Amino acid sequence: MADEISTLMNQSKDKSLLLRLRNNKTVKGTLIDFDVHMNLTLEDAEDITEETPNKLGKILLRGDNILAISLPDDES
Repeated sequence: MADEISTLMNQSKDKSLLLRLRNNKTVKGTLIDFDVHMNLTLEDAEDITEETPNKLGKILLRGDNILAISLPDDES
């Protein structure tokens, strides 16, 4: 299972992700890197919880704060 997740995340590098966090925030950003704990580095991140997005820039998101990740569709 861990290998499948790692493969999916590797295929999603440099693509836009949508994340649902434990604090009920929703963040969108470009995946730069990740580790075994699902800590994510995102570029051009935005908090899109409110009607007006709040630009966050480059962020490191701790894996245990993530509830759900929406991966991009395959462009094949």
